[in-house]
Amino acid sequence: MQNFDYVTPTRLIFGRDSIKKLPEVMKPLGKRVLLTYGGGSIKKIGLYDQVKQLLSDYDIFELPGIQPNPKYDPSVLDGVRICKEQQIDVILSVGGGSVLDCSKAIAGGALYDGDPWDLIINKAETKAALPIVDIMTIAATGSEWDNGGVISRTDTHDKVSYVAPCIFPVCSILDPVYTFSVSRLQTAAGCADAMNHVMEQYFTGETTLLNDGFCESTLRSLMVNAPKCLANPEDYTARAEMMLCCTYGCNEILSLGNSDSRWPCHGIEHALSAYYDITHGIGLAIITPRWMRHILNEHTIDRFVKYGINVFGIDASLPKQEIAEKAIDATYRFFESMDIPMHLREVGIDESRLDEMAHHVAVNEGLDQAWAPLTEDDIRQILTDSL
Repeated sequence: MQNFDYVTPTRLIFGRDSIKKLPEVMKPLGKRVLLTYGGGSIKKIGLYDQVKQLLSDYDIFELPGIQPNPKYDPSVLDGVRICKEQQIDVILSVGGGSVLDCSKAIAGGALYDGDPWDLIINKAETKAALPIVDIMTIAATGSEWDNGGVISRTDTHDKVSYVAPCIFPVCSILDPVYTFSVSRLQTAAGCADAMNHVMEQYFTGETTLLNDGFCESTLRSLMVNAPKCLANPEDYTARAEMMLCCTYGCNEILSLGNSDSRWPCHGIEHALSAYYDITHGIGLAIITPRWMRHILNEHTIDRFVKYGINVFGIDASLPKQEIAEKAIDATYRFFESMDIPMHLREVGIDESRLDEMAHHVAVNEGLDQAWAPLTEDDIRQILTDSL
């Protein structure tokens, strides 16, 4: 078991009507609030009005229009500017993981005198950040319980993970009811995103029985509950369990003591969404089974066998190779069963920039150090297989 130093300072308030505790949460953090949100869905479901009513005695400044794959320019830069000009005390992120990721970058940049991009790429240390409170409306990224986010810079085709100890949310409010209106495609994409978060921690060299059990049960729960959410978007029990799975999926609690896998599928997908701005979870669903098949060998097969038996219930008496291949096929079929596009061409990506993207991943993501090391040629082949 690997050594670790772990902390999760974020308060989670989970369940129906949990927003009622928002004034209590916000009270010690200050009166000047930057409200960040996306394309307006929070207004359609009445959440925007609830927030404004609950915080009627606060000075609220707004940053709307934060996009999926949140952009450094304009969203992060605009948010930092507002925080500095208006002397913001606290950021309230209302929406999905992209809104929260963007808010984390704003929180760090607001207390930094230089270019905020320096913080995102670790050229400078994030020594302080504004406090963040979030109200989640999508189950997917797990950003509500971790100290990281992913920011895209369109001018350089970079999609970079920004991680700092001081950007954990102070509090995350998680009401599954707010996910009822999430579209079928985004519900499925959120499930795929969360499943891949778990897989990136499961498929690695050194693990424990405890962590393997956590990961396997989380995957099984997602595969049971996501289809229920698709069949009945207002199934509270299914939405609640899926939401909690997503929250657990990305805060490292599933992998304490495990060795690092380097998160290869994320490394590859970051290039896809940086170059083509596709939905992150869909990109992961397309890449993951192709990555699995590409790395299946004598070194990795035992993990795939365990995955196949414990997640999909494949007959343990079968030959190892057959179990592993059945597990990969079952992964593909599950994503396909949720009507996720399973080829890059279906989301507007052809072969014209595969070489460029493969090179970008090879240079920037360090996947030559992954549990199953990937060269630039390997990355290009996985992308080609995904077409």
